Amino acid sequence: MARWIIFVFSWCGVLLGQEIKPPSLEECCQAGRNHALEGQDCTILPFMSSHICSITHQQCCQSAVRSSLCDTGVKMAHEQGACERPFFQGAPWETQISEMCCDCCALGLMAASQGMSCRFQGLLLGRDCAHTAQMCCGKNTTEEVALTKEATEKPDVVTTETPEELNSCRDSNCSQLCVGDGLCACNDGYQLQKDGVNCADVNECLTGNHNCIAGQVCINTEGSFRCQRETSCGTGYELKDNNSCQDIDECALRTHNCGADFLCTNTEGSFRCHPKERCTDGYIQDAVGSCIDINECVVHTSPCLPGQTCINTMGSYMCRSNTITCGRGYHLTEDGTRCEDVDECRAGNVCGDHGCVNLVGSYRCECRIGFMFNSITKLCEDINECRHYPGRLCSHKCDNTEGSYQCSCTTGFKLAHDGRNCEDVNECEANPCSQECANVYGSYQCYCRRGYQLSDIDGITCEDIDECALPTGGHVCSYHCFNTLGSFGCTCPPTGYTLAHDGRTCQDVDECAAGVHTCSASQSCFNVHGGFRCLSFQCPPNFRQVALGSRVETSATVRCVTACHPHNTDCLHSPVHLITHTVLSLPTFRDFSEPEEIVLLRTSTAANPAPPPGAMEVFFDILSADEHSSFDVVKRSNFGTIMGVVRQVKPVVGPQDIELEVSMNYVKSGIISHRNVVIIHVFISEFWF
Repeated sequence: MARWIIFVFSWCGVLLGQEIKPPSLEECCQAGRNHALEGQDCTILPFMSSHICSITHQQCCQSAVRSSLCDTGVKMAHEQGACERPFFQGAPWETQISEMCCDCCALGLMAASQGMSCRFQGLLLGRDCAHTAQMCCGKNTTEEVALTKEATEKPDVVTTETPEELNSCRDSNCSQLCVGDGLCACNDGYQLQKDGVNCADVNECLTGNHNCIAGQVCINTEGSFRCQRETSCGTGYELKDNNSCQDIDECALRTHNCGADFLCTNTEGSFRCHPKERCTDGYIQDAVGSCIDINECVVHTSPCLPGQTCINTMGSYMCRSNTITCGRGYHLTEDGTRCEDVDECRAGNVCGDHGCVNLVGSYRCECRIGFMFNSITKLCEDINECRHYPGRLCSHKCDNTEGSYQCSCTTGFKLAHDGRNCEDVNECEANPCSQECANVYGSYQCYCRRGYQLSDIDGITCEDIDECALPTGGHVCSYHCFNTLGSFGCTCPPTGYTLAHDGRTCQDVDECAAGVHTCSASQSCFNVHGGFRCLSFQCPPNFRQVALGSRVETSATVRCVTACHPHNTDCLHSPVHLITHTVLSLPTFRDFSEPEEIVLLRTSTAANPAPPPGAMEVFFDILSADEHSSFDVVKRSNFGTIMGVVRQVKPVVGPQDIELEVSMNYVKSGIISHRNVVIIHVFISEFWF
C-alpha cells in the first residue's frame, strides 16, 4: 500500500474539539445487529462510549446471530425435513442451534399435519424450542390465545402466535399446509415446489430415504413408499402387500386338476385329490379315477414265506418255491437248471454313446475323451478339467462342458485365437468417452480437456467446470466472473476501470493523464480509484498560498501560510501558522485485519526519549474525521526526527469522501508555541482494487 508523505514545517496551532453526544441504547443495539449482519465476530467489538452501550451492542449482536442460525434450521425443516448436523455449516455451537430449530420446527409441522394442538402441553421443550414448534405448527385457538396472554405475564410460560398472525392462513392457497405468515408447507412424503404453494411427491426410492432391506425392492407411492421382495414366493403361494407369502387355496379357486370322481383337499403350497369311490381289494385308483393293480410283491415287505418267491398277479399275488438263485450279472437258463452270464451290452444301452465291453458277471464302458468310467455306478462320468487342472488350461476363466471345457475372459479382455489366452480389448476404439479416452490393460480411462471435469455419476461424461462457483472463484476475477463452456471470463465496472492483459485484473483508468476529464482550467484533476476529482482549494482569510516544494507529489496539494495585516491582532496571536490541503485515493480494504498506514507526517524536530528542559516536542491529534472514528494518528521516531503516522483503524465501505483534519502541536516548556494543520481529503473507492 503506497503511503503519502507530507512534509510540514514548524508552523502549527491548536483547534479545540467539540463535545460529542453519546449514542442512545437503540443506536447501540442497531450497531450490534449491523455488526452481526456484516459477518463480524460478536466477541470482538469496537470501543464504546459507555459500559451499558457495550453490553447492549454485544447482546444485540449475539441475538441477531442466533436468529439467523435458527432461521436456517426452520428453512431446512420446511424444504427437506432432514435435520442432520452435517447438513449445516459453521462451528459446532452454530450447527447445534440450527439443528435444534430444525427439529422443533419439524415437531410443529408434524403436529399440524396430524391435527394436534400447537400448545404442546406437558412437554418441557424450553422457550426457544417451544416458540419455534408453535410458529411452524401454525395453529391457534381462543384457549391458546388466552395462554399466550398469560405467557406474556409469566416469563417461564411459552407464548404462541396471535390471531392476526394466523389470519394470514385463512386466504392462503396452500395445497396442503399453512404455517403462518402466509407460508406454505407439505405433509410427510411431499416437498414444497418453487412456487411456494404446491406440493410434489418425494421419490424416497431415488433419494435413498427408505428403509428397505437387502432382498427387497423399493417402490415409490404417492406421499410414501413400500418395500417388495425381489424373489417370488414359489408355486402354490402369492405375494401380499405386506411382503408375506400366503398359501393359494386351489380348491376354493377351482384351479386344481382333480377329476369328477375325486375330491380336492387344499394343502400348504399345493392340493390333494381323493377318490370319491374305492376300488376292490388288490387295486388302487390313479389320478384319473381308473383302478390299477397293486404290486403286492413291491408294496408289502416279504409277503411270502422264507424260501418262496413272490409273483404278482392281477388283483393279487402268488408265492412260488425257490429253486436256483442267480447272482447279479447272471440269470437262469430257459430250463431253469443253471445260471448263465448276462451280456449287458446286448441287453440294453447301458453305456449310452460310449463303447461297451461285456465281462463275466458284469460289464465295462469304454468312455470317450473327456469322460472317465465309474466302477461303482457303471457309468461314464464327465471329467471336470477346470477342477483337475486349475490355472493350467485357461489364462482367465475356465468353464466345464460335457466332455470338454471352454475358456472365457474377464471384462476388458477377449479370447485369443488359441482359445485359451486373453487379449486386452481397446475400448477407446468404440469412443466410450465424451472427450478423451486412454486405453489401459483390461479397461479404459476417460479424461477431460481443460475447463471440464469427469462426471462422478458415470465416469464417462465431461461436465463443464464452473470456475466462478469454485471455493476460490471469488478471487479469480477482480470484479465479476462469468462462466463459459470450458473456461470463464472476467468483467470490470462499467466506468473507471479497464481489463488488464491477464484477462482477470481490473486496472484503474487515469482520466487525468488521458485527458478525458471534465475539470476546468482553474481546477486540478486528481485521479482516484475508478474515477477522478476536480479540485480547487482556497486559502482562508489571513492566509496566502505558497509555491509547492519539489517533494510534494500531487498537483492538488495547496499550502497556505499566515499573511496578517499589521493591525490585525487576532491574526498575529493565532497559533496556526500553516494549513496544508492534500488528497488521497484509497480502495475499500477487502481483508481488514490490522491498521493500514495511509499518510506519514514528517517534521524537522529531533526525537529525544528524554528531552531536556526547554526542548521542543511535537504532539499529533485528529481534529475531525468520519462519524465512526475510523482513523487515528500515532507518534513515531524516524531517522532521529519526530514523525506522525495517520492510520485507518476500522474498515470503511466505499464509495465515501472523508475529510481528515490533523493538527501538529509544537510544545515548548509545556506551552504550545505554534500549530500546523493538515487537511487530508480521502476518496475511498467502492471496490477493493
